[in-house]
Amino acid sequence: MTAESTVPTPAGQARDLGQSPVAVLPRRTGPAGYRLPAGRPAPRPDSPLPMLVVDGTAALPGSLALTGAPHQPLLTALLVGASLLLRPRPDPARRTAGALDDLPALCGRIAVVWLALGALLAAYAPAHALSVPTLLLGFLLHTAAGCAGRGAVRRRRRTALANRPHAALVVGPAATAQRVASALLRHPRCGVRPVGVVADEPGGGAADGLPVLTTGEEVRRAVVQNGVRDVLTVHPSVRARQEPMLRALAESGCAVWELDAELPSRGGRDRLAGFSRRRLETDARGPGGAGKRALDVGVSGLLLLLLSPVLLTCAAVLRVVSGPGVLFRQERVGQDGRPFTLLKFRTHRPADEHESATRWSVADERRMPWFCRFLRRTSLDELLQLWNVFRGDMSLVGPRPERPFFVAQFSRTYPGYAARHRAPAGITGLAQISGLRGDTSIEDRARFDNAYIDDWSLWQDVCILLRTAAALVRPTGS
Repeated sequence: MTAESTVPTPAGQARDLGQSPVAVLPRRTGPAGYRLPAGRPAPRPDSPLPMLVVDGTAALPGSLALTGAPHQPLLTALLVGASLLLRPRPDPARRTAGALDDLPALCGRIAVVWLALGALLAAYAPAHALSVPTLLLGFLLHTAAGCAGRGAVRRRRRTALANRPHAALVVGPAATAQRVASALLRHPRCGVRPVGVVADEPGGGAADGLPVLTTGEEVRRAVVQNGVRDVLTVHPSVRARQEPMLRALAESGCAVWELDAELPSRGGRDRLAGFSRRRLETDARGPGGAGKRALDVGVSGLLLLLLSPVLLTCAAVLRVVSGPGVLFRQERVGQDGRPFTLLKFRTHRPADEHESATRWSVADERRMPWFCRFLRRTSLDELLQLWNVFRGDMSLVGPRPERPFFVAQFSRTYPGYAARHRAPAGITGLAQISGLRGDTSIEDRARFDNAYIDDWSLWQDVCILLRTAAALVRPTGS
């Protein structure tokens, strides 16, 4: 094999990357020097009850179109129940959205409810089947009531958020942080009110009268006196340089966010005064929860059982062709920055462990045994990662895991890279089926990975798995 001693940039040029710790808000291993109030209760989330009431009662005006139909009370009850079951899922990231933002999803779900009701009545009482004008009238009344009710609830929430915004600190280089703080102050309806700028040095004074905080004691006083709930980082270098402070703020009950303040808006639906933001502190559940884990266990367990003869054959042939040591073990970084040991079939041998951990290795297939080339080109060397999935180290679908050395460097160099670790690492992902495999742009991979996490759904996982299986029919290797 051959291995490069430097990491190629997206343009293909090499760049020397020094050592640095992983910057994914890891657990603090020593005293950070910040005495912040710990364990403050989190802000109360919006109650789902008003939207439930609105979505349920919106079906009642629509039921007026059923006047004269047999069993009208039963049909109305079915209409209300179906409306609640198919109601649009609340999105906490869109607290400032309006009624029109909900309209496409609302119309689609209400149309499904009325079409299902019409089909049910036509099947069991053909003589009383609903006419097209009746279905259309019911749909329009139902949609108008739902949109008006949701608009009233959202307007009330936006007003409450503007009247009682969350106090926030903006962390980053002084000039950039001040620019972001000024933008947030010009848009009070976003629900966030900056009360201070945290920078290494004042750098030109305060923004709109906001203090520029440069010491841990100043940060502590600002948090205590203003009841700070949000921390907005506006530069990728902040995570590595201010990690102890960010960790202490997160442990005290603050939500830590990354804002794309210097680049065009990236993937994701969460916006703050026009800036795209992603949460840096980890969500304990992660995307998917029990449904994603059930899919992982079921599919990986079944594939391990069905493919066990293939795995044993590969191991035996590899032992004969390449000698002892058919398994390749390497430390990778998974969800929340936790390390785990990734398994693969060994297709090449690094010179030593340091080279394996710190070099952006690209195997020279001309120097590999024929069977190793076959394993790489067909991706059969990756099959052992099904065991990592079954154990819970990884998921079937998610951002590809990387070595700690490169996670640290990429987190400092590429905005949004650290945010990939909000989700479990995966065997395949949106980036991989989009052609971002092997020696491709790290920045593009991070963007696609974050887009996958921001828009996650179980159906999206299924689609990615199907597209991966289709790609294996025309293997190109990794």
